[in-house]
Amino acid sequence: MSSGLIVGEDGLSRCGWHGGLPDYIAYHDDEWGRPQGNDFRLFEKICLEGFQSGLSWLTILRKRENFRKAFAGFDFHQVARFGDAEIVRLLADAGIVRHRGKIEAAINNAARAIELENEFGSLAAYFWSYEPKPESRPGTIDWATVRAMAQTDISKAISKDLKKRGWRFVGPTTVYAFMQAMGLVNDHLEGCAFRSQCEADRQAFSRPA
Repeated sequence: MSSGLIVGEDGLSRCGWHGGLPDYIAYHDDEWGRPQGNDFRLFEKICLEGFQSGLSWLTILRKRENFRKAFAGFDFHQVARFGDAEIVRLLADAGIVRHRGKIEAAINNAARAIELENEFGSLAAYFWSYEPKPESRPGTIDWATVRAMAQTDISKAISKDLKKRGWRFVGPTTVYAFMQAMGLVNDHLEGCAFRSQCEADRQAFSRPA
């Protein structure tokens, strides 16, 4: 792990944070770092990053299907209409993280997401407008570099703007984790078998206008 990589039973080197767990490996291989332009998936991820606060992402990942059922597939148009009855329902749902502040934040953020959609045309257009320019990225994405990038100037700027717009649970570290997962940056390590795949996906991805 000094390189940050783990060689799996299939002989492939991967970013070591998956810890050899099958569901985490699948997430690493198939989702993490792949560019995402679907508004509901973007909203889902930023909400779940908020729910992760104080917990591990693995805990949230294993509850993700429950979260999707509880939050109407993260259709923020529906979530924004949640009221007291839905909050009571969610607080009684053992399949999710039952934290009133985080639940209320997700409902609040749904209304704020609609405002962004109205202003920018889509959440994707808003978030992808912050994609870092290639020249601003580190020349080598190794273990030491990624560990030092828990937050960046851009994640701080997004966090600041979202908070100004009334979003909650969107600190700069949360936002950078969102950027990594949604493919706004490719932080698969050099030597990871999936780094080039994610980069190819990013090259082929049509950035929303």
